[in-house]
Amino acid sequence: MREKQRQQARAREEQVSASDKQALEGRSFLYVGGRDCQVAHLRQIASSYGANLIHHDGGLREAVSRIDNVLPSVDCVFCPIDCISHDACLRVKTGCKKWEKAFVPLRNGSKSSFERALQSLSQGDSVQ
Repeated sequence: MREKQRQQARAREEQVSASDKQALEGRSFLYVGGRDCQVAHLRQIASSYGANLIHHDGGLREAVSRIDNVLPSVDCVFCPIDCISHDACLRVKTGCKKWEKAFVPLRNGSKSSFERALQSLSQGDSVQ
């Protein structure tokens, strides 16, 4: 009996997850900062939601001015506040206001932090 209940609960979770993930289908996100070793994982997570992830390293090797060129083409910008320069963060916040894009500060650069933010977005929640 319990096993059947567990299977039904898993089936409901999978169904909800699938519909949540469809909510982000075709959207494009910019991720500024973070750790280079995480980028491939973050792209895979975004892809599992049907979204495209563009990464900018926050000014380590890429010009910070490139952020201005990318912002108009994305739906939302994520910044892990523990792995981004102040200059890049301010540029992103200013650009998001200018282009009326959602700015989502992440508590840290972990994969789980990013996935939680995507899950909240997919469910229509405000992301904190």
